Amino acid sequence: GIPAQLLQNRPDVRQAELELAAAKMDIQVARANFYPSLGISAGVGLNAISPKHLLTFPESMIFGLAGDLMAPLINKKAIKAEYKNANAKQIQAVYEYERTLLNAYVEVANQLSNISNLEQSYDLKQQQVQALTESINISNNLFRSARADYMEVLLTQRDALESRFELVETKVRQLNAVVHIYQALGGGWN
Repeated sequence: GIPAQLLQNRPDVRQAELELAAAKMDIQVARANFYPSLGISAGVGLNAISPKHLLTFPESMIFGLAGDLMAPLINKKAIKAEYKNANAKQIQAVYEYERTLLNAYVEVANQLSNISNLEQSYDLKQQQVQALTESINISNNLFRSARADYMEVLLTQRDALESRFELVETKVRQLNAVVHIYQALGGGWN
């Protein structure tokens, strides 16, 4: 089996997780819009009726304090629509996350299966190379005893050489499959 933690290294899985977290935050922001907001502002400045008293303290000093209460009564339908939209986006993000996880799992499982198949293929190719190498010796012995012509020896050598090339190609595919599983896991594991 594949531990789910290994799939967390994949960039597409991380992106889907972050989009899901962002959708959750959007719902919290939309829910917060239902509550009234309170803003407080203060100001300090100079104020005088005549310019000669402008720089005299404390007569020209003015203070201001204002409160602001915004209730979501006027645009309640817009806030509800925004909240429903945020919920729909979160559901969409959940489905996207599940789809991404499933695709990642399938890709990794396919690569693991490919590695296993290539290992079996490599073992069979090794056995084939050994058998054909032995057949070279047998055909050489037959040629020496005048029971076979040299063409059979050459054909046997050619078959053995081709099987060695196939063995090397299988090993290359096997190593490429290891690279692909490394990529499918998002660059490795911790």
